[in-house]
Amino acid sequence: MNLSRVISPEILSSRFILLCVSSVLFMASFNMIIPELPSYLTQMGGANFKGLIISLFATTAALSRPFSGKLADLIGRRPVMIFGALATAVCSAMYPIISGLMGFFILRFIHGLSTGFKPTGTTAFLADVVPDKFRGEALGLLGMSGSVGMAAGPAIGSHIAIHFGTDYMFYFSSFIGFLSLTSVYFLRESVAHTERFDIRMLIIRKNEILEPSVFPSSLVMLLTTYSFGMALTIIPDFSDFLGVKNRGLFFTVMLVASIITRLFSGKASDRIGRERVLLSGTISLMVAMIVLAISQSTLMFFTGALIFGVATGINSPTLFAWTVDLAGTETRGKAIATMFIALELGILSGALISAEIYRNESENFLWAFLSGGCLAAISSVYVFNRLTKR
Repeated sequence: MNLSRVISPEILSSRFILLCVSSVLFMASFNMIIPELPSYLTQMGGANFKGLIISLFATTAALSRPFSGKLADLIGRRPVMIFGALATAVCSAMYPIISGLMGFFILRFIHGLSTGFKPTGTTAFLADVVPDKFRGEALGLLGMSGSVGMAAGPAIGSHIAIHFGTDYMFYFSSFIGFLSLTSVYFLRESVAHTERFDIRMLIIRKNEILEPSVFPSSLVMLLTTYSFGMALTIIPDFSDFLGVKNRGLFFTVMLVASIITRLFSGKASDRIGRERVLLSGTISLMVAMIVLAISQSTLMFFTGALIFGVATGINSPTLFAWTVDLAGTETRGKAIATMFIALELGILSGALISAEIYRNESENFLWAFLSGGCLAAISSVYVFNRLTKR
């Protein structure tokens, strides 16, 4: 197969390929353990704290974004990526070692540093090295790479946990994290003039936290990623409720659909506009949540996963590209960090609110999924209003 017929030749380079490989490995590493964590926490006596599994992770990721965005602009994208990959590799290896609920939750909090740093540096790096008119396509392909890891990770992790035990799952996750670190280590820095790290760089001023120019894309990101945080929290239990033994299969179906969709959505947003493409994605997300809310069979369950994946495949690369479009070159790291803060807050709120709605009662699955559908509907109205005003 001739890749140049599918991917614009201007995008393909050794740096782009290494970046994509690193993203596959990184996303596989920390997503590998997620489907088994609710059961793992229950065995530790923490069944009533499942919402904290994702929310603590997302909280640290969100809090660290202003630091990773600032450092990516000052000391370079590469050190930020290396730190994030190292964090996920080390933390995954620590789960079998720690004991007690408090130790588990502290480790989840620290583990969040990985996604607070690695994706920020990766997205900024890609925006640096790809021509502007191919930005949507390139970010779509990068996201597709991450989705490959997200699709493979949960299924592989659950398989290892079922047949070899959770400790082996954690150690394999750590190994994959170290491979991701190795991939980015050999990348050449994309920032022409970097500064040597100084501890004073960790002092964040008020105007260094958020980039106002990317408010539109960040708002839609916040509203749409709520559903993903919800899915990470309650889908494992919903899988059990419907008799689906492998708790990672939902995410595999969803992310395979996302991967296929990204082949076209990024390029489409380059050609016909970010907001037009985004509207179709937010509507698709709303439909996915409704389908999941009324699911009573595995067929409906996986249909919802499929539509969810299509929505994610449209929304994610489009929102990333729109954010870079709205930002200036000198504030690109801060702009991307702002967008990721919105992403983490969406996941955080989705995890906490859905866990509160669900309360380990199967009759509450309906209302949890409908809450995601309502926010998707609000995001659709917002994007539609922007289009009509034009």
